Amino acid sequence: MTTPDYLPSGFEYVGGRLQFAHVDLASLANRFGTPLYVYDAQTLSQAYDAYANALGSTGLVCFAVKANASLSLLSLLAKRGAGFDVVSGGELETVIKAGGSPANCVFSGVAKSHEEIKRALQLKIKAINIESIPELRRVSAVASELGTVAPITFRINPNVSAKTHPKISTGLKINKFGIPHEEALKAFELAASLPNVCVVGIDCHIGSQITDLAPFAEAADCIIELARTLKTKGIPLSHIDFGGGLGVRYRDVDTPPAPAALVKMLQDKLNEAALSNLEIILEPGRSLVATSGVFLTRVEYVKETPEKRFALVDAGMNDMVRVAMYDADMPLLAIKASDARQTYDVAGPICESSDVFKKDILLPALTEGDYLAIAMAGAYGFSMASHYNMRAKVAEVLLEGGVARLIRKRQTLSALWDDEIYGP
Repeated sequence: MTTPDYLPSGFEYVGGRLQFAHVDLASLANRFGTPLYVYDAQTLSQAYDAYANALGSTGLVCFAVKANASLSLLSLLAKRGAGFDVVSGGELETVIKAGGSPANCVFSGVAKSHEEIKRALQLKIKAINIESIPELRRVSAVASELGTVAPITFRINPNVSAKTHPKISTGLKINKFGIPHEEALKAFELAASLPNVCVVGIDCHIGSQITDLAPFAEAADCIIELARTLKTKGIPLSHIDFGGGLGVRYRDVDTPPAPAALVKMLQDKLNEAALSNLEIILEPGRSLVATSGVFLTRVEYVKETPEKRFALVDAGMNDMVRVAMYDADMPLLAIKASDARQTYDVAGPICESSDVFKKDILLPALTEGDYLAIAMAGAYGFSMASHYNMRAKVAEVLLEGGVARLIRKRQTLSALWDDEIYGP
């Protein structure tokens, strides 16, 4: 039996009912239905400001859109001056729709299409992060077709372990990402010889949910040494993109460093290398939006077997896949408090044995219709949702000064086959 999950920052019980950002969660569930994603604008703004204030005028915060692509959240960040890290043409167009500036967008990803590269160059984005030599040649060719010069960086794979889950580790030489460090100098020299490309920086991203500064420092040393070598070779840079990956406190024992500590470490290393003139770019995703979100679900049945007591809920792994895909341990809380407690496996309706949000958790005694909350759900929740088992996607709500606003309607069942071409 596990103990109850800890109460993350922003959550509190008032009168025996769970609140998030001082808003009663049961009231939101009753009003908007479940499953439901709820985000708090102030929490998101504070997370962004922690990075922006630490960087000051020396850097740019490029939010990793893959973490959460909801237009209302992107718009909020754009208004605060954020840049954006995109990994597809769809993410780029979503940023533009939300009011983001292409000039503050960096385009990552290992398999960019001709059309994606063309659109990015037409929009005059800040940089395309090159991840292979074939991609470099394609970018050069597309830029030549358009009669323009492509601003590029190389994503370098430093072969550094992020000490995180294998599925979100991206900086080892066995991973598909980036140019191997030992081949980096040749790649930069090749770029300098090609038409219609201009090297503007170096990029590196070693993984996600990193809770220790040591992997960041090891990767930074590798990238900064390369920047010094390029300087001696007469290949000037304007920025270093150190990527993202800073973790959050999903569990009481997690102790991720603050953004200010990461920024200071990077600034100190650049100062020591006489490279303080270079702009620092960071690509946080999880650490910006995770704490701003909570996922609400309703208990449909309490089922008891000789071995287990299940709380079967209306949310499934199609709505929140992190637990099933990454073995993520996310705080799960009852929305009503009670001294009477029982142990449950909290599981969803999907026809997969992996559709379980928490095993052997001690919760207040549950009955049909009770609500549960999965905290820290603002990152990689809705953005990874699917229609598996032909389930419609859920609604999203934004809290602004304690006032709830629907920002995404609950999908109708008929929308599931809107794009199909079907006839008798």
